[in-house]
Amino acid sequence: MSPNEDLRADRLHLVSFSSGGATLPPQQRVPTALYAEPAGGYGPARDWAGLRRIDGTSHPELLPPGEAHLYVTRTFCFVDLSGFTVYTREKGPDAAVAMLGDFRQVTRNVASKRGVRVAKWLGDGAMIVSTESDPCASFAVDLVHRFDDTDIHVRAGLATGTALLFEGDDYIGEPVNLAARLCSAAGPGEVLADVAVEDLPDWIGVRSGVKVELRGIGRIGGIHELQFAG
Repeated sequence: MSPNEDLRADRLHLVSFSSGGATLPPQQRVPTALYAEPAGGYGPARDWAGLRRIDGTSHPELLPPGEAHLYVTRTFCFVDLSGFTVYTREKGPDAAVAMLGDFRQVTRNVASKRGVRVAKWLGDGAMIVSTESDPCASFAVDLVHRFDDTDIHVRAGLATGTALLFEGDDYIGEPVNLAARLCSAAGPGEVLADVAVEDLPDWIGVRSGVKVELRGIGRIGGIHELQFAG
């Protein structure tokens, strides 16, 4: 199999290198970069490992100027403990730390079972990244439901879109910001999502056409509220 055929066997993103306005002579022009997204397993390291050049052995002087950026399509989910500050004030720091430990343990467990990844911990919350929206939505609804009968509730916000993988371990882009703001706008035990809902499992209830007031953005519509339907 040729290198080009091998690349086409993966899911490919076609992204051009920035030339910074410079034009290379024809003999020094390098073909457009192909960014291959691995079909199995993922994460920042795998994302960057999947970046392949058509010709990865060119002389350094023949490489195009500018930076190479990797854009990936992902579903982002932010979850946090609703009312954690009040809980800490009322129960004390020892109880708060124990609750936070339980939250993280349950989050890791559910994420592993759903096939999504905890990208980072954010104090009393977490950022989750998934290559598919349905497992991520299932994770969020499952996690929120597991805290229904506890002294504190979880809330979540999700969004799907294309983001820049920045410095190999972070994501930047509109879907990341939207997911974070949807989480902030959600009430205790709520899951607000801007994701496809056509193929969600039947144990997840969907209320569509929800309008949400987002900090710094204003009121937006077309949001789905996801609930555990039993």
